[in-house]
Amino acid sequence: MIRNVLGSLVALAGAASAVLSPFRDWYDGRAGQDYRVRDLFEGITATESGVLVSILLPFLFAALLVIAGVVLRSRIAVALAGLVVLGFTILWMVRQGQAAGSLTVGGDGAGLQVGVVNALAGGVLMLIGALLMRGRGARPRARREREPVEPYGAPPADQVDTWPPTQEPGMSTHTSPWPEPEVDPYTGPDPHDPRTRSYPQAPPPGRPGDPRDPVHPPRRPPEA
Repeated sequence: MIRNVLGSLVALAGAASAVLSPFRDWYDGRAGQDYRVRDLFEGITATESGVLVSILLPFLFAALLVIAGVVLRSRIAVALAGLVVLGFTILWMVRQGQAAGSLTVGGDGAGLQVGVVNALAGGVLMLIGALLMRGRGARPRARREREPVEPYGAPPADQVDTWPPTQEPGMSTHTSPWPEPEVDPYTGPDPHDPRTRSYPQAPPPGRPGDPRDPVHPPRRPPEA
């Protein structure tokens, strides 16, 4: 957040410097608004220019790009605005050098003057502002990195036996959508099974009873 605010302020300061530069002297006492945009492509002439068709026009376009980039937090738009200002300023310097034979810097009002410095400084400030800004996608991405990520989500209510999934190769034992069969509770030995019966049982109805114990039959007494 702080980087976005700082970058936006720097970029807006650069846009203001670039827009104000055509109203200041650029070369030999001639203001930047006196240079036509077409002169940058066809050659510098002594013809005076209107404000809306002067070098101010691309600088106004760059300022609008900066405002849009600040509102949308777009680093690309702000950087593009800086490149536009620097590109047109350097192109003017090339054409002015061709027209004058050379570029000079003098303190007596001759040569390059403060308007060019304002334009170059404005373009550089826009690029610095674009570098300082974090953009729109940086903060949500950092928030997603801080949130814990579950290894697997919870299953639906009708498939409670399928969670968690097995990590072993092959078919999982918890992949059946049906509930697992329940085991009958143990209730003791079967009273009708002679292998587990330890005491005589009553004979069924209609059958003569056997008083002997089928498990512990009586033994013959030893002979004297």
